[in-house]
Amino acid sequence: MAETPAKEKIEETLPELIYKSSEHFARIDQVNLDNLMERIGGSRIVLLGEASHGTAEFYEMRARITKELIEKKGFTSVAVEADWPDAAHINQYIHGIESDPLLESKPFSRFPTWMWANHSVLEFSHWLKNHNDNLDSVNEKVSFYGLDLYSLFSSIEAVLGYLDKVDPATAEVARTRYGCLMPWSDDLGMYSQVTITKQYRECEEDVIATLRDLLAKRIEYSQADGEQFFNAEQNARLVKNAERYYRTMYYAENNSWNQRDQHMFETLQSVIAHRGPKAKVVIWEHNSHIGDARATQMSARGELNIGQLAREEYGNDAYLIGFGTDHGTVAAASEWGGPMEVKQVQPSHIDSYERVCHEVKTDNFLLPLRNPLQQITRKKLLAERLERAIGVIYRPETELQSHYFYACLPNQFDEYIWFDETRAVVPLTKETSKGIPDTFPFGL
Repeated sequence: MAETPAKEKIEETLPELIYKSSEHFARIDQVNLDNLMERIGGSRIVLLGEASHGTAEFYEMRARITKELIEKKGFTSVAVEADWPDAAHINQYIHGIESDPLLESKPFSRFPTWMWANHSVLEFSHWLKNHNDNLDSVNEKVSFYGLDLYSLFSSIEAVLGYLDKVDPATAEVARTRYGCLMPWSDDLGMYSQVTITKQYRECEEDVIATLRDLLAKRIEYSQADGEQFFNAEQNARLVKNAERYYRTMYYAENNSWNQRDQHMFETLQSVIAHRGPKAKVVIWEHNSHIGDARATQMSARGELNIGQLAREEYGNDAYLIGFGTDHGTVAAASEWGGPMEVKQVQPSHIDSYERVCHEVKTDNFLLPLRNPLQQITRKKLLAERLERAIGVIYRPETELQSHYFYACLPNQFDEYIWFDETRAVVPLTKETSKGIPDTFPFGL
């Protein structure tokens, strides 16, 4: 009688491997993050991404992780992809400091308003305030900072407001210097065009001189209030970098991207220096900023990002976490400056990492990549695939061309968090805020 041949071992598919190599959860408020905290270990910088600027689950999961980092690992700074003066309003709120009535600019009033003026961020702001209210030590209290550089004129306003209080004579000099930029307050794009054609002089020397004067009086100004000086210094540095950014953005596109991310990294380093040698910072930005650019198509274009710079500077002390989704709804506009719409997110492309994750037989999971639960899973994921990125603009009709790029996920992130179906953030407006007692940090 002939022997029955042994059954051939069936090789597991990549979705099956991911299922076995990931930690599954049903709800954000119930997920156990102990293993994630152990993987983060002693990292001083934790970068939390998002695959879109308008997805509620990304905000809520980042808030959940950040709360645990604050409570269990002593993190005291949250730095986000927002402008410094806007974020300062949240920082004042969570520290119980009244907003300066002399400042005319309302926070988070520039497009895209829903990116930070939404109910997810408001709820997190209230949590931060309650946390700080229960602490006696100033050094243990959490601060909230903005890393971006779009707020040129709000930052000018903040610098001048500070100097008016501490040194009126220097304020008048700064007001004259900053006046060089005022003709373009309604359209900074024109500033780039007129300086290229030499129809108008560059304002670089004026903004650098103002920052230099401020720094020259660091000791004198800091003695009165070190925190206020730090805020003014960062705004003055932002004006310097933003002037350069807007001057070059129309003729050196990838260079302007690099200038922006280098500014964000420079601001991060300023925050770390300000908070002291034991500072630990959580960063909230888009995947395209916090994932290592060297593992994506960005590198071929000569672009870098804050994730790459953080890894180069801090090594394993920086922990990069990306986020992804397959379908649902998202808050986005159809064009820059356009109204916010709640749009349907298209099911992921067949050749994408998102499609692989969608085929995993669980809706939500955390996937360790730096120290995987199974090495075979990380190895199988190394082959480059498409990855989706939705910013503040979403064009489903041209999604492949507009929102996908090639990446190597395990080299891009140390961890990946997946939500199969997601929903749009709820913008914070007078209508949606009825019944909420305090929306002060958002200027409503």
